[in-house]
Amino acid sequence: MFSTANATAQLNFLFANYYSALEIAAAVVAVLILLSAIDDLFFDLWYWARRIYRKLTIERTRTPLTVEQLRERDEQPIAVMIPAWLEADVIAQMIEDMVAVLDYHRYHIFVGTYMNDEATIAEVERMRVRYKQLHRVEVPHAGPTCKADCLNWVVKAIFAAETQLNMHFAGVVLHDSEDVLHPLELKFFNYLLPRKDMIQLPVASLEREWFELVAGTYMDEFAESHAKDMMVRESVAGMVPSAGVGTCFSRKALKGLMEESGGEPFNIASLTEDYEVGTKLSQMGMQTIFARFPVKFTVRRKPWFFGDRERAVESTLEMPLAVREYFPDTFRQAYRQKARWVIGIGLQSWEQMDWKGSLASRYLLLHDRKGVVTAFISMLGYVLALQFILFSAATTFNLWDVFYPPLLAGDGWWRTVLMLNALAMLNRAAHRFYFTAELYGWRHGLMALPRMVVSNFVNFMAVARAWRLFLLYLFAGKALAWDKTMHDFPTEGMEARPRLRLGDLLKTWQAVDDATLSRALEEQRRTHLPLGTVMVTNGWLDEETLAEALAYQERLPRVSLTREMVEQYAGLLPHEVSARLRALYIGPGADGRPDAGLARVAVASALTDEGRAELEIALGRAPFAMVARESEIAAGLRLLRGQSNAFDREQTDARVPLLGDLLIASGLLSRETFDAAMRRYRPDRHGRIGDYLVNESVISREAIEQAVSRQRELLAQGGQSA
Repeated sequence: MFSTANATAQLNFLFANYYSALEIAAAVVAVLILLSAIDDLFFDLWYWARRIYRKLTIERTRTPLTVEQLRERDEQPIAVMIPAWLEADVIAQMIEDMVAVLDYHRYHIFVGTYMNDEATIAEVERMRVRYKQLHRVEVPHAGPTCKADCLNWVVKAIFAAETQLNMHFAGVVLHDSEDVLHPLELKFFNYLLPRKDMIQLPVASLEREWFELVAGTYMDEFAESHAKDMMVRESVAGMVPSAGVGTCFSRKALKGLMEESGGEPFNIASLTEDYEVGTKLSQMGMQTIFARFPVKFTVRRKPWFFGDRERAVESTLEMPLAVREYFPDTFRQAYRQKARWVIGIGLQSWEQMDWKGSLASRYLLLHDRKGVVTAFISMLGYVLALQFILFSAATTFNLWDVFYPPLLAGDGWWRTVLMLNALAMLNRAAHRFYFTAELYGWRHGLMALPRMVVSNFVNFMAVARAWRLFLLYLFAGKALAWDKTMHDFPTEGMEARPRLRLGDLLKTWQAVDDATLSRALEEQRRTHLPLGTVMVTNGWLDEETLAEALAYQERLPRVSLTREMVEQYAGLLPHEVSARLRALYIGPGADGRPDAGLARVAVASALTDEGRAELEIALGRAPFAMVARESEIAAGLRLLRGQSNAFDREQTDARVPLLGDLLIASGLLSRETFDAAMRRYRPDRHGRIGDYLVNESVISREAIEQAVSRQRELLAQGGQSA
């Protein structure tokens, strides 16, 4: 009995001592939280004071910049650089979207790839066939290294390409392979160059679903930091860090960085070279700005709880010109990505960056580094709060009643600190709601409040991981590697883009110039041939680019046709149908692919509804069209007619059109007459097309011989050029 009572008493005093220690810890945590809140409050007060001041003074007298002014400025050459390591899933979509939306002509894209990343190389090379303004830069060693290393090789390639392209780039824009650009981005940079040395656009997360809490934290954090914090940085110290995307460097800035560091503009020893480079430029006396220019964005939003979840409502919003992207949507991906940011900004910067500049600049450096401590303080606050709740419950239910006089009781400084922290928390919540709601609407503004808790947990894990990796680097010599973040690229709404005419599309791709297109259109009006056929036949366009353009227009996949593919499935589609529709059956799609269970058909242009229906009847299943080169289709048709060497190189020259096209181009036959005759053509009964047209009195024998002679001339020219 005595021993039990003694043990209970000892346990009670143990808990009393523990509770007293909790109070001391809570006091320390509360004071540290208050100090951090005061730092945050400075940013808030400075932002609102500056905003009100500008509203009452500058904005009343200065005429705002307009889109018309951007368009009036003559275009300067601009380079876009994209580092790519393991980006095969998104790089092609990103480049395709960029070229489709940009309202700019004098630009070139440079994508840096690694020699051991074959999948990404293949995707970039596939896009390079389409876009003549696209250049692939190969890092001459295996990856991954770090983003800075890849960028350094890209920058060198950009300056080396100036001689070949006979131009000097006024600016170089940094993007990642998941970025979604606004059409006016390069117009805006062009307007500010070369007066500004580094221009940083806001970065915003693409809108996520309400239940995607981790991904939603990026919406909230970037909405506030890139509307408020970046503006405060610029006005307080004239120092704007690069965000790593949406950053435009003037030629002078890049040259200055290269001279400063022996030809390497970006620091390969840093995991956040973007943050460091902005600070360097500021310390070099160059002008860095955070630019906000209101533009219109089209957004697609799904109903949250009621309505058709499969149907998104499209609306137009006015918001700052920004780079948008999808950020990680899982807890692990998020904290690993943020750990890289913490290492570079909060830890490596102590080792690599000097405390130089004005007092304001040094204050901002300290502000950026406080996160390596405050993330632990926030988490410790949650742990302490939970324990105080448990002790309070134990007291309420008479489970524990032995404790020392409270250290933090009464109306003294402790209560004041708690009240100030509560007000600071309300202030943070109000700001988070305001800035999130401004970009994404009031519903997401409300969701930003619970997401603040999620954000604290993500940041805690990120800082913990960052410290672990950094300490291993310091004391065990373990290198800090580029921790790859897997990227997603949005596809919704891309199908709804207006369909460009072939000529306009090829101009956008910089595959033809205005003079060449004018000549091709004039030739098309004279011959009634398809525009693409005219350009390829005259050598104004390569056939691969034409096939890519047609595939892009119709949203169809590409296929490279071979003799084996045609021979394997010969006879499964009647020859007359193949000849009439200029379509070749190449077998069913494999399981697990978009064309699984469908009949794959190689075509040189889109099928009509009638042609699609006819193929479905003939093949017994729905056709799945894939675009091949015109010369490959012609070779396949010749092979089916018994010409065994149809796929030999000299026989598939793109400059040798089919007989029907030559007759039409020569003015010997109209397109309507030829198409009507081909609908009655049956190879097994009528033999060669030329003989059939003569026997049907569609055209004379002399005309056929003239066209065949022209075919042979073109074939001889192609063989010589090859």
